[in-house]
Amino acid sequence: MRKKIPTVTRPDPAYAASLRPEGEKDPGREETDREETVLMPMSVTAEVADEDQAPVQSSPSVPSPLPSPETAAEIITEPTASPSKVQRIPATRKIDIRVNALERQEEALIDCGVDPAHVIRAALRRAVKTWQLGPEFVPPSEEQRTQITEWRARTSLAVDATALTAVLRAHDPLDVLSKWTLIRGQLEPRVWAEIDAILAGLEYELILQTAASRE
Repeated sequence: MRKKIPTVTRPDPAYAASLRPEGEKDPGREETDREETVLMPMSVTAEVADEDQAPVQSSPSVPSPLPSPETAAEIITEPTASPSKVQRIPATRKIDIRVNALERQEEALIDCGVDPAHVIRAALRRAVKTWQLGPEFVPPSEEQRTQITEWRARTSLAVDATALTAVLRAHDPLDVLSKWTLIRGQLEPRVWAEIDAILAGLEYELILQTAASRE
């Protein structure tokens, strides 16, 4: 038969004194919890740091090899590259020139089948292609020029300034003559020779065409 537990029907002052209200804290328990809260994280943190951080082995520094005496001598005595030499362009001076054919060339120019003015221009272009003004004065030729002014070739020509100065000192120290007068003695004969060469070539082609048409 079970023992019947008595039911408390009135407040017991002794039992109530042993109980604490739910919101009241124990001062001794709070001090113990504070110590555990402060000390435990420090210990755990130190252990984690020791596990995560592996010891780093410092690699020994390798000294750079020193150059041999022969190599050092080559480095010191190696000549530096010399800057490229700048090629100087000789000074020039432009001169207006007027060239025409000779009187003896008139008939061949009319019969060549090409505009005579074109022949003279082509001859002038060929004549000045490799020509250089010399420092010595050459008097103009006395050969008779043609009076047909429509054939005349006119242009500007750049000549060496040093050579032109030498011609001026020798023949025109007061600088009163036209520059074309000073250089035409050197240039005109070359142009006339080129006219003769062109006329000869045109004549030869005409002969070939005539012979081919007869066949």
